Amino acid sequence: MSQRPYSPLSFCCALFIPLLFIHHVYASTSSTSSPQVQTLNTKPDIINPKLPPRTLSSSKKFEGSSDLVQLRYHMGPVLSSAPINIYLIWYGRWANSQKLLIKDFINSISPSTVAAKPSVSDWWRTVSLYTDQTGANVSRSILIAGEYADSAYSHGTGLTRLTIQQVIASAVRSAPFPVDHKNGIYLILTSQDVTMQDFCRAVCGFHYFTFPSMVGYTLPYAWVGNSGKQCPEVCAYPFAVPGYMGGGGPGALKPPNGDVGVDGMISVIGHELAELSSNPLVNAWYAGEDPTAPTEIGDLCEGLYGTGGGGGYIGQVMRDRKGRTFNLNGRRGRKFLVQWIWSPELKACAGPNALD
Repeated sequence: MSQRPYSPLSFCCALFIPLLFIHHVYASTSSTSSPQVQTLNTKPDIINPKLPPRTLSSSKKFEGSSDLVQLRYHMGPVLSSAPINIYLIWYGRWANSQKLLIKDFINSISPSTVAAKPSVSDWWRTVSLYTDQTGANVSRSILIAGEYADSAYSHGTGLTRLTIQQVIASAVRSAPFPVDHKNGIYLILTSQDVTMQDFCRAVCGFHYFTFPSMVGYTLPYAWVGNSGKQCPEVCAYPFAVPGYMGGGGPGALKPPNGDVGVDGMISVIGHELAELSSNPLVNAWYAGEDPTAPTEIGDLCEGLYGTGGGGGYIGQVMRDRKGRTFNLNGRRGRKFLVQWIWSPELKACAGPNALD
């Protein structure tokens, strides 16, 4: 039985075109007639930037209670076995610093040393609340189990939803990766010079599972692209803004690690890993009656990063002394800006940087 190229699901990850940008910086000042002593303020500012309405495609974001959200369990598996093994496929040319940044984020989910709060590990705790029919939770243990680099662009610089499965097949057949259909996630990351079907126009990342006819096995996978040169104003927003806005438009937020494309990828990777862990075969946790177009736990919270999000605001996030914007802390002092996830307990979007 053949599959149409568009049958894998497209999970759009916060595609915004900004029209308005407002900073709310909360600070306290005091003045007295007595001499003042200067002190070093190490606490980050709290800001709540406003984003414009979504115009590129329809948003699945939901900002209210669960009365209108019918997120249901459809009896399929979640990734509950520990650890969840992530197999990284670096497609194209990647700088070592970019690889390290992405690996630091993934390794921050279950770090060997505790990071400052709010942490990436705390953020994943919401994902781990989802269970299967036996009551087993999504695992809190994440491990990078292997890496494969395809810097020769063996399948070209223009990929489709089907050829991305051929990239996985090449990695499996060349033997760096085992066939891990129970605990494994195959994460394909394409460099900024690689185009992808629907990239920038409709998606910044997606997940599905491989077809036995293509790979030989059914394996959960996700793809995320580096939008740094192709569409940072779409897939790395709010770290980039459209050029047409010129000097009269809003300013971009400063990325926490100085790389607009990769910092933008981090939130998309988090989105896809959360959904892939809670809905690996597209028959577990999602809203809607059509499994070919489900609304998942990341889709429900697109564009929300903190308390007070909604109505165009991304929510209250932090800004350090260098002006870098973030909402989560990771290993080795890293900082990240990652969207919130729908909580099955709160019946609302949730994150560890919540102020209420």
